[in-house]
Amino acid sequence: MKDIHEVLRQKQTKYAHLGKQIEMLQQAAEKLREVAPLLAENDDEDNAVLTEVDEASSFPDAMAAKAGAATSGATAPKGVRPTAPRWP
Repeated sequence: MKDIHEVLRQKQTKYAHLGKQIEMLQQAAEKLREVAPLLAENDDEDNAVLTEVDEASSFPDAMAAKAGAATSGATAPKGVRPTAPRWP
């Protein structure tokens, strides 16, 4: 037969541990709520960069021509910004 005091101590320890985990998850959720609007603002820019990367891997000659046109003094179409590599 188990000692009731030992079982109670184990349950209290487990309860305290779960309480800490819940608190950490709540803090993480709060930080995500703060960051989510920033991610939404950058979503359009990120999609444009990802599209360019996909095009570059599909059509490497087209990207080389685009790079050559950019260095030859040709102007980019209106609304297109030059992009630099972004690190996460």
